[in-house]
Amino acid sequence: MRLRSLAAALAAALPLVAATPALADTARPTTTAPASDCALPGKTGWTDEGHNTDRTQFQQPFGTKHVLMLFVDFPDAPAAGSLDDYYRALAPAQEWMEQDSYGRVRLDIDPLKRWITMPQASATYGFQRGITFEQQELYVRQAVQAAAPYVDFSKYDMLYIVPTKSASAISFSPTYLYDPTTAGITVNGTRIKWAITFGQDMYHWGYKVADHETSHTFGLPDLYAFTGTDVHRYVGGWDLMGNIAGPAPQHIGWERWKFGWIDDRQVACLPAAGSRTVRLKAVERPGGTKIAVVRTGGTTAYVAESRRAVGADDTACSTGVLIYKVDTSTTTGNGPIQVVTNPNAAAPTGNCTALDMQTWQPGQWFQDDTARIRIYVNASDASTDTVWTYKW
Repeated sequence: MRLRSLAAALAAALPLVAATPALADTARPTTTAPASDCALPGKTGWTDEGHNTDRTQFQQPFGTKHVLMLFVDFPDAPAAGSLDDYYRALAPAQEWMEQDSYGRVRLDIDPLKRWITMPQASATYGFQRGITFEQQELYVRQAVQAAAPYVDFSKYDMLYIVPTKSASAISFSPTYLYDPTTAGITVNGTRIKWAITFGQDMYHWGYKVADHETSHTFGLPDLYAFTGTDVHRYVGGWDLMGNIAGPAPQHIGWERWKFGWIDDRQVACLPAAGSRTVRLKAVERPGGTKIAVVRTGGTTAYVAESRRAVGADDTACSTGVLIYKVDTSTTTGNGPIQVVTNPNAAAPTGNCTALDMQTWQPGQWFQDDTARIRIYVNASDASTDTVWTYKW
């Protein structure tokens, strides 16, 4: 991997194609290929970045998702505060998801305006120990059973279960994904498939924790690290599945393509030796070509996309071309997406991290000699970047 200016590359007198991307672009025919040639299969058997998501187990990320919000308290943590305040804390997730999906997903959150008292103390469910699937399923089952007299569950696609703020033992907000091979949870003939059991971390992350966890029900993995001291070493604040509170947290273009929010016609694919010149429109805005993909293996690819400080990314620390590597065989929490670092990136300031600065500017390029690929940034304007992708 190396970064040089075009002038430096010309001075180095390397072979024409390797050293002068702009000239090579005019000297070599442009390669065209269908987007499907760059779609990668998931190989983890669970949430991943592959295109073959099991839509039996995971929700289809289209249309209106009717969400029932239940408010629960406990014998050791009685109800505290206004139900309207709890709802308002999470309600902005609706607008955020609609914007992020270019209007293709709408969360319709319907709060049941009464407290549901759980039969067990809050400290008995195991949240402090990380909570097992069985413990979480028990928690969800008890909540729906207690709410059953007041709710027609057949009207809803998923549940948001919000505990009273006094329940400090409900510490974090995992997603419940049903197991279709088991009896699971059925109430009045309706199978409960997806639920988010919110915890105290919602007061740290804010409403976007709802968008993050809902994305798990669509099949996305976590992009933060499950081990080590730097948990955001893979994507920093460039994606909601990484640092939820990051400066540019809208979903990356690859995930939008996986969901179908980006159409195949908006993907420029380079699956084999050749080159393509692509004008990318910022992913924060609808329309235009969104991602340039260079496939490097059965489960790997490099992706380039244009990022701007607009929309939900209005606090982005840097703008330009974001380049990242995708590996759909890498499990959740181990870096299935990794942002490529730019040696000439600006130094971080304020609350920005080094990884938040890793965009590429005109005249800069990224090269992976092992994968035999190069991505060169030709030009930029207010809302687009033009890149040249090359594979040899």
